[in-house]
Amino acid sequence: MTDPQPAPEQAVAKRNAFTRFLDTVEWLGNLLPHPVTLFFLLAAGMVLLSGLFGYLGVAVEDPRPAGASGRADDGMIRAVSLLSADGVRRIFSGLVTNFTSFAPLGVVLTAMLGIGVAEKSGVLSAAVRGMVLGASKNMVTVVIVFAGVMSNTASELGYVVLIPLAGVVYYSLGRHPLAGMAAAFAGVSGGYSANLLIGTIDPLLAGITEEAARLIDPTYSVTATANWYFMVVSTVMVTVVGWAVSTYIVEPKLGAYNVEDADPTALAGATADPLTPVEKKGLKVTGLVLMGVLAVMLLTVVPSWGVLRDPETGDAMRSPFFSGFAVWIFLFFLAMGWAYGKVVGTVKNDRDVIDGMAKAMSSLGLYLVIIFFAAQFVAFFNWSNIGSITAVKGAQTLQAMGLTGPVIFIGFILICCLVNLMIGSASAQWAMTAPIFVPMLMLLGYSPELIQAAYRIGDSTTNIITPMMSYFGLILAWAVRYDKKVGIGTMIAMMLPYSIFFTIAWTILFFVWVFGLGLPVGPGAPTFYSVG
Repeated sequence: MTDPQPAPEQAVAKRNAFTRFLDTVEWLGNLLPHPVTLFFLLAAGMVLLSGLFGYLGVAVEDPRPAGASGRADDGMIRAVSLLSADGVRRIFSGLVTNFTSFAPLGVVLTAMLGIGVAEKSGVLSAAVRGMVLGASKNMVTVVIVFAGVMSNTASELGYVVLIPLAGVVYYSLGRHPLAGMAAAFAGVSGGYSANLLIGTIDPLLAGITEEAARLIDPTYSVTATANWYFMVVSTVMVTVVGWAVSTYIVEPKLGAYNVEDADPTALAGATADPLTPVEKKGLKVTGLVLMGVLAVMLLTVVPSWGVLRDPETGDAMRSPFFSGFAVWIFLFFLAMGWAYGKVVGTVKNDRDVIDGMAKAMSSLGLYLVIIFFAAQFVAFFNWSNIGSITAVKGAQTLQAMGLTGPVIFIGFILICCLVNLMIGSASAQWAMTAPIFVPMLMLLGYSPELIQAAYRIGDSTTNIITPMMSYFGLILAWAVRYDKKVGIGTMIAMMLPYSIFFTIAWTILFFVWVFGLGLPVGPGAPTFYSVG
């Protein structure tokens, strides 16, 4: 059976330059294998490459001073073959521990236990509905974008709940529903690295950054709060820019909504139920409980006698409080889910709590498979010394070109934007690129925390224009219900203004915040790194 022929207007659209560009991006993305296969191939390729480099005797001079941790006596970094007898033995003996000791694994699993209880109770959905439906007509776009940013603390909540809800809200206000969905999508995905709170992605990325940093400094530690300050100020920027692009570019371009373009069943169900009295009561009780959790958090770190300060130095920043922040994420969402669920009746006993945790764990099956192979790739990259050699050579090349100043981050952010068009997973992309860019930029004098903050800009801003993003197809399916003519090109063209202005504004904010004002990107996070 042959595919149906496109409508005349669609055929014309496919001949313009922009659509051809989008088709090329989609074609290139489709050439990539599944992330699991990709990491397997990378790990296998690293073993083969290490054998070649070891045979050729590839080596570079270690830039670290004599006596530095991990520095060889002869001052050289040499490629280590994993195809040798010692290499094969190391692979077999380390395969399991590579996986179980991979830094992001434990923290993500711990945090997801609490988030699973919160999702089962319904508190996250109720909080989003209350925020959006309670906004005035003039403020609804601001609230939708802001709610999208904040929804990132709770996994896929924004994609599954907020984006379709935003379309319903806009339609009920007599505005184009796709404009509402675009604003929500911009906040949820375009603002993925902005938030007022610490979410599951923070310890995940911090763990990967730490693994990469230890190619240069084996004792380096990166906490989940490494980019917290920058995330908070980025939340304001994303909300303002998202509102401006929605109001002055996207919604005017969409024009008046024609109900004849919609699936009648979509409009028939286009209603959003307001919060019931018991749901409102549940949110109030949840707020009080969270204030109690916050008070306990502060007592453990703010006073000089706080039990979670560093026991030797008394430091609050480099302390168990921040290094174990995944535990606070777990307790925060557990308290939310338990308090709300008790009031509304969705969590009646310990079995309901356990069911919520178990459901969250069951949703991580693919993540665990990806992490297994990603952990092997990172370990092999480390053992072979190829990462360190690449970093030193890359840093020397950039120094020879004179590209050692802050301007180098413009190129780095743009590279991350382009790579993100092909690899939709933030963790998968960073697991592949961090072992190269983190050591390289560290050798140029920049801290892993700063490098991670710059990466997150590039990772977020092009999420909304790549069909490789895992939820892109789902959002497109919802959009088609409101407008039968919507296709991939339509969606990308609608979201492209957000991507462009987010990239520009976020990059400017990065330079002003870090290099203009000299402010740290997170608690205790240095801006610069000294190789010595």
